Amino acid sequence: MATSSRRRFKAHNHPNASLIKRLMAIIYDSLLIVAVWMLVGFIAVGLNNGEAVQGPWFNSLILVVTYGFFALFWCRSGQTLGMIAWRLRVEDNDGYVLNLKQALARFLGAIVSAACFGLGYLWMLAGKQPLSWHDRWSKTRIVQLPKRDVVEP
Repeated sequence: MATSSRRRFKAHNHPNASLIKRLMAIIYDSLLIVAVWMLVGFIAVGLNNGEAVQGPWFNSLILVVTYGFFALFWCRSGQTLGMIAWRLRVEDNDGYVLNLKQALARFLGAIVSAACFGLGYLWMLAGKQPLSWHDRWSKTRIVQLPKRDVVEP
């Protein structure tokens, strides 16, 4: 449900993004996530007197940091760096920026979509609208933004 305190995108009638472009953005963002994981790992090893860090607490920290990465981008601008590169944006079904609850539903749903051998993503090819499982669960969608006009100097 959209409220007046949330920011609505000026243009929100764009078509849904294709599966290929979404997967390409995921590849870009995966590289960034691995870098963030490495940074968290370096800090954790430093705090652990140079010993390897493992176990459920560390894994939970990695999960929370990963959610924080996506929530920060999705709730501020609707775009991760990979999404910017492919001109994609996530928004709710009414054209608003995601809130933290929607970002969490989308994040956890994406894990389920991928964990089921990618069936949650392939579901986009089956319906009338190209929506994944986590799009439907979080009441959000990824749209394809138009090319910007290049202005000559």
